[in-house]
Amino acid sequence: MSDLAIAKAFFEACEGGGGWARCAPYCTPDAGFTAQAAALAELRTLAQYADWMQGLLGVLTDGRYDLHAFAEDTARGQVMACATFTGTHLAGGPVPPTGRTTRTHYVYVMRFRDGRIMHMTKIWNDGHALKELGWA
Repeated sequence: MSDLAIAKAFFEACEGGGGWARCAPYCTPDAGFTAQAAALAELRTLAQYADWMQGLLGVLTDGRYDLHAFAEDTARGQVMACATFTGTHLAGGPVPPTGRTTRTHYVYVMRFRDGRIMHMTKIWNDGHALKELGWA
């Protein structure tokens, strides 16, 4: 499987709410995670992030993504995915359901080692998304 195919399979598993159980086969066991987003500040591993996404889809129960671009940089061993996530706060969460919807853009930058994702950076304006949802 190519890095691009692995990245697509990981992306679909993660964005579909599969949690680490569905994402792990595409990643190194110790895969790291970073983001310059306050909502994700405590997350250090890709396992934590995959499980966070799974939890988020339990709150934004209609959550879905619109994939805009997928690109591979073979010279640097990285794959990037650019998408828009849309979801409405219909259940649970940090506040009672607001019924408000976010349409938030983001990019995944996935770095590979030996055919598996070893690190992912998420580029995302969490403040905008939290404001749209009525959480901030």
